[in-house]
Amino acid sequence: MPKDQSQLIYLDHAATTPLDPRVLDAMLPFLTGSFGNASSLHAAGREASGAVEEARGRVALALGADPREVVFTSGATEANNLALRGVARAPAHARRPRRVVTCLTEHHAVLDPLAGLEAEGFEVVRLGVDRRGRVDLDRLDSELARGVLLVSLMSANNETGGRHPIAEIGARCRSHGALFHTDATQTFGKERLDVDEACVDLLSLSAHKLYGPKGVGVLYLRRKRPRVRVEALLDGGGHEGGRRSGTLNVPGIVGLGAATRIAEAERRADAERIAGLRDRFEASLAAEVEGLSVMGDVSDRLPGHSNLAFPGVDGDDLLKGLPGLCASTAAACTSASLERSHVLRALGHDPAGVAGSVRFSLGRTTTAGEVERAIRLILDGLHALRGG
Repeated sequence: MPKDQSQLIYLDHAATTPLDPRVLDAMLPFLTGSFGNASSLHAAGREASGAVEEARGRVALALGADPREVVFTSGATEANNLALRGVARAPAHARRPRRVVTCLTEHHAVLDPLAGLEAEGFEVVRLGVDRRGRVDLDRLDSELARGVLLVSLMSANNETGGRHPIAEIGARCRSHGALFHTDATQTFGKERLDVDEACVDLLSLSAHKLYGPKGVGVLYLRRKRPRVRVEALLDGGGHEGGRRSGTLNVPGIVGLGAATRIAEAERRADAERIAGLRDRFEASLAAEVEGLSVMGDVSDRLPGHSNLAFPGVDGDDLLKGLPGLCASTAAACTSASLERSHVLRALGHDPAGVAGSVRFSLGRTTTAGEVERAIRLILDGLHALRGG
C-alpha cells in the first residue's frame, strides 16, 4: 500500500468515511482547552454540557425528534444492542410477546444480539428476501398478526445499498402494536428520515459513516405514543437519563453534531453528484467486462453503493492486486472472520457469484478523476488475473 495515503483511491465509504475538515475544526477546542466533563457543575463542565446539548438538538432536528429522545452511545453497534437487548429485558415490556422479527440481510450488530436473545428464550423470526433484497411484507404482516414485541429492519443495506420501505414497515408495525427499530447507520445524513412520519420507535446511527469521528453514535428512543423503555446495558453514574452510563465523549459528540449539520445542508447535492459518478463507474466497467452484474436492487439503492460480481474471479484476489484501491469484499465489521457475504447468500446468489463480488462505495470525497483511475486499475487487474 502506498505510504502516502493521499495517493489512495478510497472507494470504501460504506465501511467508514474520512473525517471532514470542518468537523475536525468543530472538535478541536474540545480536544484541547475545553476539556471539561459534561456532568460537572463548574464552568468547564457547563461549557461541555452546552456543546453536548447543541449536538443533541442537531441530531434530533435531523430526525424530527425531541432532543430528550436522543441517547449518545459509543457507536451503532452499542446502539443496536441497547435497542434490542434493552427492549427485550425491560420490565415495562414483560407482558408483551417474547417474539422479535428481523431479516436475514441485517448487519451482524443486529443479528448477533438477537441470537443472544434467542438463547434467553425469545423467539426470533428471520425473514427472507428476494433477489433484489426486498423483504416480503405479506409475511411480515402474518408474523405481526401472531403478536410481536419488536421488529428490527435496517433502513438500507450496508453491502448492497438496497433500501427497505421504512415508512410502510413502520405503519404496519404500529397498526399491530409492535415496536419498530431501524438501523439507519448507512442512511442517516444521506436521506431524509422523519421518525414520526415513518412510525419509527427506535433508531441507531453512527458518526463515522457521516464524515464524523469514530467512537460515537446515537440511539433514538421514542418518549410517547408509544413510550419505549429499555433496560440499560451499563450501570454506573446514570448518565443519559439512566439509559447509558459513562462519561460522555464530548469531542466525538460535538463532531457528530457538526457532521449532522453539514450533511443536512449538503445531502441532496452530494447524492446527485455521487450517484452520477457511480453510474459512470458501473457503465464503464460493464462495457469492458463481459458478464459483470450488479448485486442487489439496482433501481432502489443508496447513491454511493456499487456491489459488483466479476465472473470467474475471486474478489479478494482482485483487490490484493490493486494495493492503491480501497474497496471491500465483505462488511468491514465481519471481514476478519473471512466469512463470505451472508447478505448476498440470502439474496440467492451462488457461491461463485458471492466469491467474485466486490463492494465499491463512493462518497463526498470521491472525484471524477479517481473514478476513471479506478476503472483503469480494475480492468488491468482483471487482465492480470486472467493471464493476459
